[in-house]
Amino acid sequence: MSATTDSRAEAVDESTVTAAAQRLAAAAATGSPCTPIRDLIGPDDVATAYRIQEAFNGLRVAGKVNVVGRKIGATSEAVQTQLGVHQPDFGVLFADMAYADGDVIEMGRLLQPRAEAEVAFVLTDDLAEGPLDVAQCRAAVGHAVAALEVVDSRITDWDISFADTVADNASSGVFVLGTEHRTLAEFEPVEVTMSMRIDGEVVSTGNGAACLGDPLNALSWLALRAREFGDPLRAGQVILSGALGPMRPVRPGSVVEVVIDGLGTVSASFSNDREASDE
Repeated sequence: MSATTDSRAEAVDESTVTAAAQRLAAAAATGSPCTPIRDLIGPDDVATAYRIQEAFNGLRVAGKVNVVGRKIGATSEAVQTQLGVHQPDFGVLFADMAYADGDVIEMGRLLQPRAEAEVAFVLTDDLAEGPLDVAQCRAAVGHAVAALEVVDSRITDWDISFADTVADNASSGVFVLGTEHRTLAEFEPVEVTMSMRIDGEVVSTGNGAACLGDPLNALSWLALRAREFGDPLRAGQVILSGALGPMRPVRPGSVVEVVIDGLGTVSASFSNDREASDE
């Protein structure tokens, strides 16, 4: 990904970008959250933050982990309020982040996980040329599924600015896809309603309109940003379109169940290995 840069981003040298990426990578490898990245680049230096994200993700790609899609973060007003940010961002999904419906997620690979429910789109066409508006994005979607995203932060106590979450691959953790495929002829993403339970208790509710007014608006936003960054969305990719309601923390032993009316269900549980989760 090649981000366009402003004058401030150009003033941040590559050694600073590398140091920030290595700080995040060390936090991920050791399971010990790190100090914020904004002390290196400033809280609003978005262009440099995406350079750091590229470098951070490059360390994973170097380990031969395939990219399988993208995620859009902070699309819902509720989540923006929770994180103290005011605009969406995006990150990269890797193959080793994907889980199947009903899987057990190892807490040892996560630091400070929070769950949120989303509509996931699977593309059958590239989104690289043309206006990349909602109509074009709709036509490029093969099917949608209910999704559970487990966001995570390498930054201590989720003490993040917008630049921090961007640099940290949009606070990506892992994701789970449901098994019920729906085409956009069968349902309208904006019309869905969502309920998420953790250990049997309803902890989050929301709807399609909470995601930038319509999850398809979010997809269009991402398609435009991805093309600007020189890495357009491609056929076969999974796109997590953003939260339909507030995110909630999960703990060892938690069971998370999501119901998205009109789209289906998805669930996962979390290992009860506290020692592994604290390593």
